[in-house]
Amino acid sequence: MASTTTNSSGRPGFLGAVFARLMQGLENHMRVASRRDLVERLESKSDAELAELGIRREDITKHIFRDLFYA
Repeated sequence: MASTTTNSSGRPGFLGAVFARLMQGLENHMRVASRRDLVERLESKSDAELAELGIRREDITKHIFRDLFYA
């Protein structure tokens, strides 16, 4: 019967760490880009349309990023 032993410290190597940081940066970029798109869509609406949504024009960014800041 054959067995295989692997020595692993549980820590990612250099390339694993680089890849993890790259993926984290990509995820952050996508999250910010989607919020920026939403800001642009809301800013293109009329004041009446924003009022129907319960948002004032000056509060658009506060509304979109409300989960990131305590206001």
